[in-house]
Amino acid sequence: MERLSTLSRSIVGHVAIITGAASGMGRATARLFADEGARVVVADLGVGRVEAVADEIRAAHGPDAALTAVTDVSDPLQLERLVAVTVEWAGRLDVVVNNAGVSVLNSPFMDEADFESSWSHTLDVNLTAHARLVRLALAHLLESPAGRIVNIASTEALVSTAGLGAYAATKAGVIGLTQSLAVELGRHGITVNAICPGPIDTAMTAGIDDESKATYARRRVPLRRYGLPEEVAHMTLNLCLPSSSFVNGTHIPVDGGMSIRHT
Repeated sequence: MERLSTLSRSIVGHVAIITGAASGMGRATARLFADEGARVVVADLGVGRVEAVADEIRAAHGPDAALTAVTDVSDPLQLERLVAVTVEWAGRLDVVVNNAGVSVLNSPFMDEADFESSWSHTLDVNLTAHARLVRLALAHLLESPAGRIVNIASTEALVSTAGLGAYAATKAGVIGLTQSLAVELGRHGITVNAICPGPIDTAMTAGIDDESKATYARRRVPLRRYGLPEEVAHMTLNLCLPSSSFVNGTHIPVDGGMSIRHT
């Protein structure tokens, strides 16, 4: 049957770097991209964790479907190596998903050393690494027919929680960075967008007991539940499709309606 539409919804053969890919939303994104025919670079800390995700993908899609890249995104030299091994392995780079992130206590009531340490570490991982990786990947994204950058922010950029000052600041910064990059790179055909996940069942929320999660969801989330990592991954995929070529500079909440609920 002849198709009436012209824009492709396929990422078969595209190459994607996904940071923070060993668990949670990053793992779900890596698996989903592989399911859709992309070749995936699984970048995260911990050899065993990274290999486990890559092995899942290879078992389902073949030995060339995934590359492991143990990477501390706060280290500029490791980010440089991440891009280099990707291009050496695949010969191209089409997608960067800046998903790696940390959430640690950061409050003006903390003692100076703890405040400075948590602030600096959060900034390095959640924001500075995003900008560095985009810069390092840019030459290769410019050669792609569908260059895509997706930065994972958070609804903490829109509505905030006490004691997470550094996290909220960096996630708001991710939105600002996304918008600036979208304006600058749009003329080159590269789109840059951000996703703001709300309450999602990941390692970052694993310390919250089920009863507290259920209570929060009933009170704050119109869908009355926490989201699944794969639900965020599907939005990431949507933004990376060739057919999403006119979506640029957005920040999209994936939060079950939490951020628009007033009462």
